[in-house]
Amino acid sequence: MNSVRADRLSLLPPYLFVEIDRKKKEARAAGRDVIDFGVGDPDQPTPRFIVDRMAEAIRDPANHTYAFGLGMIELRQTIADFFRKRYAVALDPITEVVVLLGSKEGIGHLPTAVVNPGEVVLVPEPGYPVYVGGTVFAGGACHTMPLREANGWLPVLKDIPREVRAAAKLMFLNYPNNPTGACASRSFFEEAVAFAREHRILIAQDAPYGELYFGEPPLSLMQIEGAKDVAIEFHSFSKTFNMTGWRLAFAVGNRDTLKALAAVKSNLDSGVFQAVQLAGVAALKGIDRPEVRGHLDLYRRRRDLLVGALRRQGWPVTPPEATFYLWAKCPPGCDSMTVASRLLEEAAVVVVPGAGFGPSAEGYVRFSLTVSEERTAEAVERIARIGW
Repeated sequence: MNSVRADRLSLLPPYLFVEIDRKKKEARAAGRDVIDFGVGDPDQPTPRFIVDRMAEAIRDPANHTYAFGLGMIELRQTIADFFRKRYAVALDPITEVVVLLGSKEGIGHLPTAVVNPGEVVLVPEPGYPVYVGGTVFAGGACHTMPLREANGWLPVLKDIPREVRAAAKLMFLNYPNNPTGACASRSFFEEAVAFAREHRILIAQDAPYGELYFGEPPLSLMQIEGAKDVAIEFHSFSKTFNMTGWRLAFAVGNRDTLKALAAVKSNLDSGVFQAVQLAGVAALKGIDRPEVRGHLDLYRRRRDLLVGALRRQGWPVTPPEATFYLWAKCPPGCDSMTVASRLLEEAAVVVVPGAGFGPSAEGYVRFSLTVSEERTAEAVERIARIGW
């Protein structure tokens, strides 16, 4: 029998978090008390007012049918209202908003919607693995854009070779950034929009952490003049509302791109369960409630606790501007795989090695701020006992 495995799967890099999860489970099976700063999954529950709206909606038989289309108009209008209030950006809820089964789904399907085989996709490195995976499945070719600390973890667009620019169809951006926690400036977004217009490249700006910030609220790319002509932007309910398992997100922006994405989705999925969409309406309308905004204070306390403790131990750590990740430079003389391995083996502490995100991320490890203060304090005590 011929192999049932498609050749394209061999082009995918190993999915980092699967390997981390395997090692973590091995440690726990051996009876070790593991403290997990690995995958970014909020440890707090979804706020009660969202759960209550879901419970009400799930009992209504009208929501038990297929949810075909771009999403319920009530949710799309609520998203447009949110953008007007939060960013002073006007969106047409009919043509400029599409509801997604999580932003991972939308990002993964986007290259199939807009990229022809052989066309180039510009991918940030370090970056979310799905940018590469979606490109591979669409038959596109990835060109990585290195992100480096010296440039504020922003890609240097002028360094992209001329022949690559000519062949490029799509460019992924991600700000606030995972894993670095960096935010994009207005001037960079303006440069990116001008670059996209000049080279006829679509921008896909991935912004699931737009509401998790510690200073000034991050910008939306849609706030830049002309952005809707060349870009779409992904937003998610997962991190803002502790709704990772609910699988609810949306994309906004260029209507032709969203129409193409919706065409792919209509052939591959049947929409988001309407009860979940109605819970999303409640979530966005309640985004300023204290049980939502209180998460920022929680992550700030954890960030400050971890940053202070690591600095006292000699780690050169810079506090993140946004997200719930701490992108920590490794102790002098150590590479990221060594640091991650020793933390797990000697301290039963799980972090993500930068090498798993790409060559530009070597020398760093990522901590997720999704561990309680008590457990974080215990983790740093364990780390302090390791002699680097």
